[in-house]
Amino acid sequence: MAAPNIKPTQNERFFDDDQIIVSKTDVTGRITYANDVFITTAQYTEEELLGAQHSIVRHPAMPRCVFKLLWDTLAADEEIFAYVKNMAKNGDYYWVFAHVTPSYDVNRNLVGYHSNRRTPERSAIDAVDRLYAQLLAEENRHTNKKVGMEASFAMVVDLLEQNGVSYEEFVFSL
Repeated sequence: MAAPNIKPTQNERFFDDDQIIVSKTDVTGRITYANDVFITTAQYTEEELLGAQHSIVRHPAMPRCVFKLLWDTLAADEEIFAYVKNMAKNGDYYWVFAHVTPSYDVNRNLVGYHSNRRTPERSAIDAVDRLYAQLLAEENRHTNKKVGMEASFAMVVDLLEQNGVSYEEFVFSL
């Protein structure tokens, strides 16, 4: 979850198109590395980020099913691309197009995850924002959070099947 006591604002933050937000985590999602672009955009100090769960920047408008998809994909030893709305320490939001990959040691043991995040196209944000609002509404219809997440995840699967595309094809079509 996002850091407690942070109230989301309606202010959007931006980083330059030629910048990349980079972070690394251990296998449990604790941040082990954060580059300057991440630190500046998220408005946390390096000390606040290192050791914190990466969900410290999770915006409450993000449907949980997107993170289920992310973790399921990574658990299958695959990379994933996703649009993510994050929240800075002051409550402002910023959109990223994330590329997350598993990281291994020399013996091919999983040691964590590596994420590069770029600025997304505005048209993609508009499409994703509408979809995420529908998914979040479905999640919130259920009193049980797990049931809500499963219901919204089923919506994503149905959308992909109706359009005859994989998740990756869908993401890159936006």
